[in-house]
Amino acid sequence: MLLAPQALRNALMTLRRGGRLVLLATVLLPSHSLFGQLSTEDHLAESTFWPTQGCESREGFVGAAACAKCHAVKSSQQESTQMALNMMPASASEILRGHSDLTFAVNKYKYKIENAADQSNYSVSDGTKSLSFPLAWAFGAGRVGQSYLFKKDDGQFYEARVTYFANLKNLGFTPSRELSSPSGIDEAMYRPVGQAEAIRCFSCHATASTIGGHLDESHLIPGVSCEACHSPGRKHVLAMDGMLSGKPGTKKTEIFNPAHLAPTEAVEFCGACHGDWWDVKLSGVKGVSSTRSAPARLVTSKCWGKGEARLTCTACHDPHQQLKTESVEYDEACLQCHVNSSGAKPTASHPGPACPTARERCTSCHMPKTYVPEMHSNFTDHRIRIVRSGEPFPE
Repeated sequence: MLLAPQALRNALMTLRRGGRLVLLATVLLPSHSLFGQLSTEDHLAESTFWPTQGCESREGFVGAAACAKCHAVKSSQQESTQMALNMMPASASEILRGHSDLTFAVNKYKYKIENAADQSNYSVSDGTKSLSFPLAWAFGAGRVGQSYLFKKDDGQFYEARVTYFANLKNLGFTPSRELSSPSGIDEAMYRPVGQAEAIRCFSCHATASTIGGHLDESHLIPGVSCEACHSPGRKHVLAMDGMLSGKPGTKKTEIFNPAHLAPTEAVEFCGACHGDWWDVKLSGVKGVSSTRSAPARLVTSKCWGKGEARLTCTACHDPHQQLKTESVEYDEACLQCHVNSSGAKPTASHPGPACPTARERCTSCHMPKTYVPEMHSNFTDHRIRIVRSGEPFPE
């Protein structure tokens, strides 16, 4: 009998990495579950830096401009990526600025976002009563969509029930927030967002957002910038200044470099925001919706094995550069493992056989685009496999 995800996780994590993992013989593992995998919560409980981790002081952060003094090329490239632009004050949203009115209607409820130069107002009407609030924050660069938070007089965050979707060029229900029969206009309009949830949202969409266990709206850095993945940089700047000036005893760079992580940890590092295997299992997300969590899907690939450095997220995606969307762009990564000529035999360095069907655009067949209804868009399924016509979506 297969244990429920939480029970399975508890059993497996009795002893974790570094001599702490104990396999309980009575536990039946899913075929793709890997010893040593941790959830984001597990990683955050450890002493080393991890994405979404809060800090005790804002003083440790120096900002991307300080990083650019030594890393000009990477910094200039990164600041235009979707990661860097995935959150902003609603007043700075190019999507909202580009649409004077956005609308959506379900049954008697009519939704609207009216946009002016310095403010976007979100309103809902049921035909007899209306509510309206100015939007505070926009989440998402807009390639697929953009969602919104606002505040009421009580100072609490509320999530707008509607999201802008690029393929619709208009509003639709915020993913997983669809309501066919809301109890009233309040529920139709929004969902309360508690402090803990707000911290998680901002931690993935902003830099230096959580200080001393509290959300610091006034000083956070919108979007994912250098220090979101490399840790606060003040100690690094001081250390490098010491090295360059020949200061005695200066040896450590005092910065976190995820490029040095082992394969499993590397994928879980990205999974802190993009969804690692345990995060997805424990959340209960199933079916095509799980396609949105690329790290979780990647480690279910047969070729992942016990962890393969040539299959980590950064083997294909440079977080300092804009996302590549053409299948041919990833052929070089595939050929790190696969031979690519007819009759060529796999080797120790290239254990993957040649594809009998094609020699290019590998991902177009082996990482198929999957339509996710609540997102109104296709997502690349990172479970690398031979896809067979008519097969059900592989969990």
